[in-house]
Amino acid sequence: MKVFVTAGMGWVEVVTGSMFSGKSSELINRLKMAKYAKQSVVAFKHSSDTRYHENKLASHDKMFIEAIPVTTVEDMEKIFFEKYSDSQVIGIDEIQFFNSGAIEFCEKLADMGKRVIVAGLDKDFKGEPFGDMGELLARAEYVDKLQAICAVCGNPATVSQRLINGEPARADDPIVLVGATESYEPRCRRCHEIKK
Repeated sequence: MKVFVTAGMGWVEVVTGSMFSGKSSELINRLKMAKYAKQSVVAFKHSSDTRYHENKLASHDKMFIEAIPVTTVEDMEKIFFEKYSDSQVIGIDEIQFFNSGAIEFCEKLADMGKRVIVAGLDKDFKGEPFGDMGELLARAEYVDKLQAICAVCGNPATVSQRLINGEPARADDPIVLVGATESYEPRCRRCHEIKK
């Protein structure tokens, strides 16, 4: 991880990649380091992500940090300004699940001098840009794109392969399906499949 010193300036950091690439672990590590440095920290997660814990940001490798579950950016913004506006560091996991106001919220916080760290998928299960992530990646000051290991061949994996009963998902399946190893595995460009 890089450490940046920018007196009085805020910024946006994005940790992205496929599922099982370590995005949430990296986000949790950065938030824990900020806490260790005695910075005030608040973390948010999408309320639909209850795979490992209701009120904690969790990684697949069972790392945890306290987080506030919210459904919309409007809820997150309201809670932030009512209770946590003095926080220096704001973490948001699964940013791709939030509506289009997420980019504006991150920019507003950075403009206030906050360090905003978000984690999320850059591509959906079809290998296409996930919602507003492309724009968020372009606007962020710092971007780290992580890879997993392809579950088929062992090459670097950059796509989340959705599996339905062990078979690749169809192109017309819904974009959002919260799951873990029962529904997804990391795949490389060559091994990624979509049923037509």
